[in-house]
Amino acid sequence: MSVEPSPDCPICTRLHDFIAAWRVKEPGWHNAPVPTFLPIGGINQVQLLVVGLAPGLRGANRTGRPFTGDYAGDLLYSTLNEYGFSRGTFAARPDDGLQLIDAAITNAVRCVPPENRPVGGEISNCRRFLTPTIEQFANLRAIVTLGTIAHQSTIRAFARPVAKFPFSHGGQSNIGNVRIFSSYHCSRYNTNTGRLTEPMFKGVFAEVRRYLDGIAG
Repeated sequence: MSVEPSPDCPICTRLHDFIAAWRVKEPGWHNAPVPTFLPIGGINQVQLLVVGLAPGLRGANRTGRPFTGDYAGDLLYSTLNEYGFSRGTFAARPDDGLQLIDAAITNAVRCVPPENRPVGGEISNCRRFLTPTIEQFANLRAIVTLGTIAHQSTIRAFARPVAKFPFSHGGQSNIGNVRIFSSYHCSRYNTNTGRLTEPMFKGVFAEVRRYLDGIAG
């Protein structure tokens, strides 16, 4: 099973056609499934995996790197840097030189959906890539799920019942040797409405940092 979908992945017709239309409108954009962003040391260095929902139209779908080019990335990458999961300066473009440290970033759905809303079948279809993505990280110890859909798809990727691992901001649960940390998605909508504040978001990663440091110690 491939970890990454093909650049012209045809599995979800609606998403495939949506991207095809944007290739005509913006031929200079990435306009393809967005691959997982890995640390410079490769998959064996990954202790933390961040799972988002899907690429943003003018964010990762444009740039080809998860959470790069929109507000959600500003908050995510500044937080990763603060807690030692990245180095370098995030400049919202894939050639900014930013590097992840012991962390990787992916999305539950690899292709941009219309109105940023994937439907159930698309989420299920893309789990054929999420599951092997998780499984390839032999030293994985923590996953941060951003939002309910990403959380539920991650739980299902472990072949566990969602009802036993409910989503809640700041919630934690263990599946085997991996601890799942849940957070509201760092979208502009959530931060503008006050559903998610910067301290709330950073608090989740502070817990991750303490957990991983405890394992190391």
